[in-house]
Amino acid sequence: MNTLPLFFNLKNKPALVVGGGDVALRKVQSLLKAGANVTVVALDICEQLNHLAGANLLLNQSEYQSWHINEQRIVIAATNDLELNQRIHDECEEAGIWVNVVDQPELCEFTFPSIIDRSPMTIAISTGGKAPVLGRLWKEKLEKTIPSWTGKFAQIAGEFRDEVKSKITSFQSRRHFWESVFRGKASQHAAMGNWDAVKSEFSQQLNKDTNASEPGQVYLVGGGPGDPELLTIKALQTMQMADVIVYDYLISDDILDLCRKDADMISVGKKAGNHTLPQEQINQLLVDLAKEGKVVCRLKGGDPYIFGRGGEEAQLLAAHQIPYQVIPGITAAAACSASSGIPLTHRDYAQSLQFITGHCKNPDAVAGATDKGEGPSSQPDWKSLAQSRQTLVIYMGVIRSSIIKQNLIDNGRGKDTPVAIIEKGTRPDQRVFTGTLENLDNMAKANNIGSPALIIIGEVVDLHQSLYQGAKEQSLTALATEIESAASNAA
Repeated sequence: MNTLPLFFNLKNKPALVVGGGDVALRKVQSLLKAGANVTVVALDICEQLNHLAGANLLLNQSEYQSWHINEQRIVIAATNDLELNQRIHDECEEAGIWVNVVDQPELCEFTFPSIIDRSPMTIAISTGGKAPVLGRLWKEKLEKTIPSWTGKFAQIAGEFRDEVKSKITSFQSRRHFWESVFRGKASQHAAMGNWDAVKSEFSQQLNKDTNASEPGQVYLVGGGPGDPELLTIKALQTMQMADVIVYDYLISDDILDLCRKDADMISVGKKAGNHTLPQEQINQLLVDLAKEGKVVCRLKGGDPYIFGRGGEEAQLLAAHQIPYQVIPGITAAAACSASSGIPLTHRDYAQSLQFITGHCKNPDAVAGATDKGEGPSSQPDWKSLAQSRQTLVIYMGVIRSSIIKQNLIDNGRGKDTPVAIIEKGTRPDQRVFTGTLENLDNMAKANNIGSPALIIIGEVVDLHQSLYQGAKEQSLTALATEIESAASNAA
């Protein structure tokens, strides 16, 4: 984050604009809308500015002097004189006054964002002066999606704010109250313009026993493979609603950045041989947090019910009668295959598909190991897995790739069967390596494969080269088209 977004209260505060043209006009209009007391200094002042002159706008038709910045809260230099702009910047810097030099981001202590005004709700979009046209294009898109009634809805909520604060003493309970109201019938009434019904709904919700101890709830959320754009809408909503985020090692920083900023963040990450918390303690932690009345987002990589041990967590929650919901996520197999150009099924290559894990129930055991004291039921059916014309997707199998390779070959799978290892699938630093089954373990070692990584075994891997390249070319073409369209619209 190159700049910190802030909202300044400029009501009745002094602001100076140096310049009297169209650019200065736009800045003055924004300042007046924010309630500032504006002074314009310029030798030539445009007609529109003259029409705006009044109690909150003083026009000073003269050359800029250093003393003009005295006692100003902010200053905008909107002239076409580069030397004058530099001088204004330097003098404001020395005086400790926030200054903006239009179209010269290197001389700006603050920038003007593109604004979506749903007063009292305001949304600001900034590119830090790097690409203001791009900011305006995104403003256009958001303007279409944020209903016009949002501002009045927020205004009515503000009318109830003091009453809510006095009746609901717990901060957490107040937040849950507002979450419930804004997601409930009140929003439906607002969309219909039925403001009496909105106020009635606020009152009804407020007159409930809102200070009563509410049971918590746990959401087992699939965070997908790592690309934040592959999150489901419901997952994102839960991440931004929860009081506590209990997250895995596999959750990328980009996804964690989308969680509610004031939520408690608890890492329970697990790597091979290094568990922050044993699974049993994670299960109990979810129960304990819910009993405290917290809304808990258990954020897991991929899908909670596909090698994510979400079923074990759900069992304990159910045993303790803790309300919970499962929010599916895109599992690594689907995401990694798509991002690497390897279809998991194809009529000419694979008639079946199996997902297996490289780890067994014993945390120290591995698929195929026979010396850990596990019963035969914990081992995979290697005869079935070794059949040709099917696709195997192996989660968490890189460390045990030599055991997996040998068991498949011993049970009839051809040594020349195509294989792929996909590291950090869907992320910007994704790596894809292909080869044959007999070289699987050597591929992992030679390329220093890290976690997370997925192994795909089967004839479909032969499609990687053509489909991966085609997908990249299509992506670049689509990006070029979007940029060209944006430029055309901006023009």
